[in-house]
Amino acid sequence: MDLTKVIRDVENFPKEGIVFKDITTLMQDGEAFKFTIDEFIKNLKDKNVDVIVGPEARGFLMGTPVAYGMGIGFVPVRKPGKLPHETESYEYDLEYGTDTLQMHKDAIKPGQRVAIVDDLLATGGTMEATAHLIEKLGGEVVSMQFLIELESLKGREKLSKYDVNSLLKY
Repeated sequence: MDLTKVIRDVENFPKEGIVFKDITTLMQDGEAFKFTIDEFIKNLKDKNVDVIVGPEARGFLMGTPVAYGMGIGFVPVRKPGKLPHETESYEYDLEYGTDTLQMHKDAIKPGQRVAIVDDLLATGGTMEATAHLIEKLGGEVVSMQFLIELESLKGREKLSKYDVNSLLKY
């Protein structure tokens, strides 16, 4: 299936010069959305994954149906102040400043095999931070799955020690 036909390009969003890859059109197409989730599941089936982790917010949309389809749990990674229980935090550098991600301290058990699922791999900063959080809690990142990879931003290079798979590359 050619998923590029169901992903809408939005020019100059969120700012001038950016072409935003809008996946809401893919999710509105039941056949394309099912195909996407099935592809992620197929890519993960032999990796003995214990839990799926998805970063806020589109990682929730891609990761939860993958976890459901695999019959395993899902763990959200969120911005500070969004999770109600005791959290572990990881601060990381952005091009201009810093950002922080959080996960419940009891979300990942030591030794769990974890796959991260998200919609987009750009610079890799959020994925690297997510992996650090998982590892800090004792988990092992066995795979990172993306719908879209923006190759010119070289995020894969930052994640070179991980198994990285993208369904589409731009």
